[in-house]
Amino acid sequence: MPHLPRQLRHRRRTAALALAVALLILAVECLGFNLPFWGSFGASTDSVSAENTLGPGLERVEGGLLRVTDPTQAWLQTETDGTSEYARVDVIAPQLATVSVVHVSAEVDGKASPQETISPASPRSLIIHASGAGMMRVWIREAKGAVVPIDEVRPNVRVPFVFDWLRVGVMAALALAVAVWRPGSPLWRIRLDTSSRAQRWGFVALLAPIAVVTAANIAWQLSYAWPLVFHAPGGYTYDFEQYGYTAEALMHGRTWLDLAVPDALASASDPYDVDTRNRLLAEGVTPIYWDHAFYQGRWYSYFGVLPAVLLFLPYRLLTGRTLPNAAAMHLLLFLALLGLWLLTIRLIARLAPRTSLAATLMALVFVPVAANFGYLCYRVNFYSVPFAASVALTSFGLWLWLGARTSSRPLTPSDRWSVDGAPELSLPRLGLGALCIAANFGCRPTFCLAALLGFPLFWPQIRALASALAAGRASLPNALRAPGVVAVSALVPVAPLMAYNHARFGSVFDFGNAYQLTVTDMTRFHEPVQDIPLAVGYYLFLPLRLGGGFPFVRISPTPFPEWSFAEPMVGGLFVLCPLLALASVLPFLRRGWPSGSAPVRHMLLAMLPLGAGLTVFDAASAGLGWRYMCDFGWLFAFAALPVMLRVLGDADPRPTAAAPFLRERRPLRARAVARDAVRLLVFAVLLCSVAVAALSCFTPGRQDEMVSGNPRLYLDVMSWFSL
Repeated sequence: MPHLPRQLRHRRRTAALALAVALLILAVECLGFNLPFWGSFGASTDSVSAENTLGPGLERVEGGLLRVTDPTQAWLQTETDGTSEYARVDVIAPQLATVSVVHVSAEVDGKASPQETISPASPRSLIIHASGAGMMRVWIREAKGAVVPIDEVRPNVRVPFVFDWLRVGVMAALALAVAVWRPGSPLWRIRLDTSSRAQRWGFVALLAPIAVVTAANIAWQLSYAWPLVFHAPGGYTYDFEQYGYTAEALMHGRTWLDLAVPDALASASDPYDVDTRNRLLAEGVTPIYWDHAFYQGRWYSYFGVLPAVLLFLPYRLLTGRTLPNAAAMHLLLFLALLGLWLLTIRLIARLAPRTSLAATLMALVFVPVAANFGYLCYRVNFYSVPFAASVALTSFGLWLWLGARTSSRPLTPSDRWSVDGAPELSLPRLGLGALCIAANFGCRPTFCLAALLGFPLFWPQIRALASALAAGRASLPNALRAPGVVAVSALVPVAPLMAYNHARFGSVFDFGNAYQLTVTDMTRFHEPVQDIPLAVGYYLFLPLRLGGGFPFVRISPTPFPEWSFAEPMVGGLFVLCPLLALASVLPFLRRGWPSGSAPVRHMLLAMLPLGAGLTVFDAASAGLGWRYMCDFGWLFAFAALPVMLRVLGDADPRPTAAAPFLRERRPLRARAVARDAVRLLVFAVLLCSVAVAALSCFTPGRQDEMVSGNPRLYLDVMSWFSL
């Protein structure tokens, strides 16, 4: 009771501060971001001429649209009285236009404004800058022949008031992050306690909004998504429903996809030869499916079949329809995030039991960002399905393995296994973990290499097993129970998957990658040796290329001496998330580990060479792909995690353990200031990584660029930076 007044004062201060922040956000939204509204309030809204005068480079076509006949004279002209610095572009029949995003620029009495991008999908973008009084020309900056959905241009307009909930949400999230990770936050003084009911409910509360958004996205996709199939005359057919076709094939007992095969392609002497395919396309042979495997006259999918078995097939059996790829991706992404977070928390509990809630929350942000999770969240198509599935399976598998050494009560005594005094293991968790990791064979097989992490993790048991068997101190049936559980559990998914590969291509390890019809002949292509070191360097250290305008992050060039596949990227893994560099300190971090944590520490150390090896493997086998960073990003992230926790300090309110380089003999206040400075620095670097990951979604030139796929979101967010 004596502490009640202080608690009440603290709560009142917290409430007052929260209210002040909320009011500040509202002020910034209503005043700052709506300055054009307030500045144009006195606009006359009049136009001297009822209609625009068209430049000789424009002509009206059917539906009232405009066609560019001469880009050097493509303008609309009218007069402005200067009462507003803005004009409005009126659009018409956008579905009839050949371009949905139009580049324009205004000019008033020879004074030009910067080029702007407009789209009928974004009403805010239709307001453009046109400052001054006199004759106004709005230039259409599009190529000859482009048909644009522009009716007229209206000067002297009032800019509408816009209350953007997304913008408010971003500001609120930033304010919450500052509140959580500021040096004086009480969360720095509360330790992580995985047995605490309150903290467990807090974890549920953290997941709840993500679960709601996931469910809403899945519901939307199930209701409104349509099959993604495109055919270019004289070109390939792009069909992105391979998982749906695979599910249909499995339902009918087939291994091949029920897609039409042109006779000319089936009878071609070498259908994998690019010149042969180009000749067939020029002759009008269709359909030739892009990025499908073609083998012995039939179409196949070379993507891992397990997502089709677990998600697409049940949905088809229940509804008779094809599950949209994006719906499957949203579910898999939620499971992957849940797995990553559970694994992160279990690692923290084993390696740094004094970690604060603030540092734990920072780790929960760091790991997905460092693991290239943002890329998967952006590209929710069938290319990302196996990656998301494997991230989920691997994280849950390792989480189960880390929990195999447990003191919880077994269901039956036979659930526990030990040999020759080594720490006891839970056989169900051991087996389920092995099953999850082995299931990657049917998703993204490179993740199966996570099984190697079991050797350092269970090395005390492996060494005790070998010693007991050599000395005759253990019976063979009891000694082999744990290895048998792991082997049998791994064979449950792997055996049928191998049989499936053999039935399709005659080899248990042939997934059909070499038979895909793509940019080159994959049956003969090998990555040029001189390209491999460059690809490794690009994967890890490709520098950011910054620009002055939105989205500020540009595609960074990745030249190769010889041709190799190269997906446009904005930066390498360690550049996108500089905190990953802390992983290099892990081998030198020898002191301060809790008792019994050596196996987990050795597992994290093993992640470094495994991550490096996968980087080289992807560079040598697949070229340069932004999505391939998901293969190894999570390994470097977890290797950097314990170092980051040491730098941040633990939950002890005394600053003596804040950072490994802070000396005890320094004054207490100086050490506290240094500790807080380090925490602020880590927070700032992590915030920059999150910002780059978010802005890279808007970068033009990347695959599935947003300006084409979702112009409304792109242009609405762009307007935040062009008041």
